[in-house]
Amino acid sequence: MWTAVLVASLGCYLLKLAGLSVPAAVLERPAVRRVADLIPVALLSALVAVQVAASDSTLVLDARTGGLAFAVLALVLRAPFLVVVFGAALTAALIRMV
Repeated sequence: MWTAVLVASLGCYLLKLAGLSVPAAVLERPAVRRVADLIPVALLSALVAVQVAASDSTLVLDARTGGLAFAVLALVLRAPFLVVVFGAALTAALIRMV
């Protein structure tokens, strides 16, 4: 197990070093900037989708989906962050109570 941890650590370090070694001219290209802006959104969306709709290796629709639906609706309506978070939690809790 420690070998895997050390290999993964070395791989992460080399990946970070490779990112720091990219010339500034490459990073200033519009396409690269646009992709760099969108990658965090895509990764976060994938994380949310996996946490909400997956249980073990199956797809599930439960109270978490209701909470996510509330959060999406609140975000579309430009609600404050706390309203989004607490509203989503409350929605999921109410669905679980029923």
